[in-house]
Amino acid sequence: MSNTYLDRLKSLGIELPPAGPPAAAYVMAATSGNTVFLSGHIAKKDGKPWVGKLGKNMDTEAGKAAARSIAIDLMSTLQNHLGSLDKVKRITKVMGLVNSTDQYTEQHLVINGCSELLFEVFGDAGKHARSAFGVAQIPLGACVEIELIAEI
Repeated sequence: MSNTYLDRLKSLGIELPPAGPPAAAYVMAATSGNTVFLSGHIAKKDGKPWVGKLGKNMDTEAGKAAARSIAIDLMSTLQNHLGSLDKVKRITKVMGLVNSTDQYTEQHLVINGCSELLFEVFGDAGKHARSAFGVAQIPLGACVEIELIAEI
């Protein structure tokens, strides 16, 4: 079996969806030198914003599933922008925003849903620096938003 990233996705039963368009006045990906910056991607379920607030009407496992779905969308954007995921040398940084109550403290566990899938697909090249924040609200009421920086 080939070791390309798309083959790894296929072995996990994941097919990348078409890359989505920006929702406002920005681009989904921008390259500077050997670095690609991906705009924040919100969680979607059945093609619509995955709405919810962690600690109120969503639990950590649901948030983790939402973050995993965002990882798939982030890889779709990378594939669309670069022409091939195999151009990714390393995922360097992930920043996650979790729509959560003041009392909720498991934002880091929610964002693991994204990080763990990136590790599975990219191996050592998927190991990245990361931040996870709890926020009062995310555009369109989405439960999670994640942005990514990659070296190419």
